[in-house]
Amino acid sequence: MAETRQVWRLAKRPVGDIRDGDLVFRDEPLPELQEGQFLLKVGYLSLDPTNRIWMSDMEQYMPPVELGAPMRGGVVGRVVASRKPGYEPGMLVAGFSEWASHIVTDGTGMGPFPEIPGLSVAQLFGTLAAVGPTAYFGLLDIGQPKPGETLVVSAAAGGVGQIVGQIGKLKGCKVIGIAGGADKCRYITQELGFDHAIDYKSQDVGAELDRIAPEGVDINFEQVGGKIMSAVLDRMKVFGRVPLCGMISGYNATDGEEEPGRWTMLLMRRLTIRGFIVSDFADRFPEAYQALIGWMLEGKVKTRQDVRPGLDKADEHVKLLYSGGNFGKLLVQVADI
Repeated sequence: MAETRQVWRLAKRPVGDIRDGDLVFRDEPLPELQEGQFLLKVGYLSLDPTNRIWMSDMEQYMPPVELGAPMRGGVVGRVVASRKPGYEPGMLVAGFSEWASHIVTDGTGMGPFPEIPGLSVAQLFGTLAAVGPTAYFGLLDIGQPKPGETLVVSAAAGGVGQIVGQIGKLKGCKVIGIAGGADKCRYITQELGFDHAIDYKSQDVGAELDRIAPEGVDINFEQVGGKIMSAVLDRMKVFGRVPLCGMISGYNATDGEEEPGRWTMLLMRRLTIRGFIVSDFADRFPEAYQALIGWMLEGKVKTRQDVRPGLDKADEHVKLLYSGGNFGKLLVQVADI
């Protein structure tokens, strides 16, 4: 059994982009296993846009990571040793914990994770841990898609966006994805079945929306914010819906500027905008798991994981989220499990 572990700790709160020294990587002795605890060997670490929010001291939906504390993240791994009933060695466990190679925990925020023939651990964790329920509840509960409606998805080739678009197609929507680069746009149309793709790096988002959706937009599944969000909001129909999942374009901003006049337009078009965090729906996660696993096994929903090796490189890998450098759900492979 391991006697030491590797762990990332938050040393400084980033100002703007995450920089060298904001996070520090250490070898530390493992604490002795106490009654009611188990030791988890981490296989995969989930990297998500909200990591940048947790590093800050801004108002947020859960306490920020304290300076000197292990960095928070979603993990999946196998139990190595246990003094907690119901958690036996070899069991697969996932949840919110630490950026670390091994974790000693009482299981708070964690639980058994399924193993399903035909689906890899990376596929299941990359889909079910957070992004799948986010897409499922954000679109179905807040977006309320109806056959024939037009759905626009920003960050469409990312972990959440790829699933949102496919569920939208299952519900009969015309789906338009906004992504960065020809490869991502080709993937969401040719592989995932989106009706249209807009490459925000080489195309004018507003002009393309006018061309392919002259009737306007019913649902904007918003993940980016900034100028892309503005272009879509300007083309929303009366009584349109906006599941506000994230605004990643501004997470590293330092000026906090907000576009003037935007809220007047939201009022005039009577848009429904609801910000949400996936944990709002925690008591209904089994509903999402059942639907998503069924669609995956039937081949109706495909997911792509961008797996990067090496826990020691996690501070570099996480930056990809804010530059559009990842292609699919971003995971760090910490160890073979």
